[in-house]
Amino acid sequence: ADAIHPGYGFLSENAALSAACDEAGIVFIGPAPETIRGMGDKLESKRLIEKARVPVVPSWNGEPPDSEYPVLVKATGGGGGKGMRLVERPRDLAAAMASASREAAAAFGDSRVFVEKYIRHPRHIEFQILGDSHGNYVHCFERECSIQRRHQKIIEEAPSPA
Repeated sequence: ADAIHPGYGFLSENAALSAACDEAGIVFIGPAPETIRGMGDKLESKRLIEKARVPVVPSWNGEPPDSEYPVLVKATGGGGGKGMRLVERPRDLAAAMASASREAAAAFGDSRVFVEKYIRHPRHIEFQILGDSHGNYVHCFERECSIQRRHQKIIEEAPSPA
């Protein structure tokens, strides 16, 4: 094979596959391994985004101030709605963190969790940008993914009605 396109979902977010393709001299049609690693770790991706001076939702590695509730406990290295718990009151945080950590460990092999300010009724808008090894880039406009169930996208709509 000259190239591998991983499709979407699990393999498209697998840094080991991207690295294995590099080592074998096969073009991986997707991000470089270091990019996948950086975006697969939510805390690292937030750090990179903040470094680019893009506003992010406030987050904490431990207990947030009481004034910040409600909060969302999130798995650091996961996705698909797994390892997430909504916490309305400070007294419920420890149990939610323990539960989310167990679920994250089982689903992703990574028990790390963090706490993020919960935003009620957010809009989930995504922009996809395609680039090649020659420095050419094109954006594919936006799509709305706000209709979700248990933090998983149900409908993706383009263009966004927002």
